[in-house]
Amino acid sequence: MNEFGQLVGDPVEWKPRLLPPEPITLTGAEVVLEPLSVRHAAAIFAALCGPGDRPLWTYRPTEPPHDVDQMVALVEVHLAAAELVTFALVPRSGRAEGIASYTRIEPATGQVELAGVLFSRRLQQTRAATEAVHLAMRHALDDLGYRRFEWKCDSLNEPSRRAARRFGFRYEGRFRQHMITKGRNRDTDWFSVTDAEWPPIRAVHERWLDPSNFDASGRQRVSLSSLTAPLVPDSHGRTPL
Repeated sequence: MNEFGQLVGDPVEWKPRLLPPEPITLTGAEVVLEPLSVRHAAAIFAALCGPGDRPLWTYRPTEPPHDVDQMVALVEVHLAAAELVTFALVPRSGRAEGIASYTRIEPATGQVELAGVLFSRRLQQTRAATEAVHLAMRHALDDLGYRRFEWKCDSLNEPSRRAARRFGFRYEGRFRQHMITKGRNRDTDWFSVTDAEWPPIRAVHERWLDPSNFDASGRQRVSLSSLTAPLVPDSHGRTPL
């Protein structure tokens, strides 16, 4: 409460960052996030643009490229966008099988969004896919010292909504008629993790990723959802007991 009897926010000692994130390589045990370049285009096209891959692009603003040249052009669009820092996701196979970007980067207030996350079918529901998101979160919140990490998705994109909860993001609400994508209305659901919430979430990520959490055939012993659920309130603000 200030001297006028008004409620005000808590004091913040955090200092604005001088520069936005730079393209950097983030290395994990199962996957490497490399700064996107045109040399990744052929592998990304092969991984994401096969005959049965169009559903992967349903909630994206563009349709899948028809050939490698179109993928090169799409990569160049990402590289030219000043508001994006885009990674190629390279698992142990050694070939890129996905992409993800930092966007809505605000060094002055310490917020950044992970957007455009796209995994190949082979990469989906793997340790490498989970580690890729963890590495992006850890870099933003630990290395860069940002205060807020965001995840947004089409409200009809149920796999993305489940993924946000699984990673420990808190649901913040729905922006109705937020945008038009491919000629259709899009309501957007917002999720976030703050720097104060991050340490216990990071700990359960690391617990899940630990090799001891997997049996000899690679099956998880404990799910990440079960580990993050006690940390994440439901849509009514209630945290499970």
